[in-house]
Amino acid sequence: MAEMPTFVYMVKLVRREMFERMSLEEEVIIDEHFEYLKRGSAEGRVILAGRCEDREFGIVVFRAASEEEAKDFMKNDPAVKKGVTTAELHPFRVALIEKS
Repeated sequence: MAEMPTFVYMVKLVRREMFERMSLEEEVIIDEHFEYLKRGSAEGRVILAGRCEDREFGIVVFRAASEEEAKDFMKNDPAVKKGVTTAELHPFRVALIEKS
């Protein structure tokens, strides 16, 4: 069976000050975002997710059957859907990965 295509989406906060002062609504949305990615990981879809320590952006590397499915996954991320972050999708090929 062929492996599913891999994609990456980069997320950037709409309001950069959010790191210093997060509203209750933003906290709830970020928690939903994290739970969404955890579910994706448990399902074998999300390969890795995280943010840069300099807080410039975060990435989500994941599998999807098609570009349309990848767009849907990205757009349904609560942080993207509710406007806390912007997102940019790209096809991605993992060349090297650490062996556990």
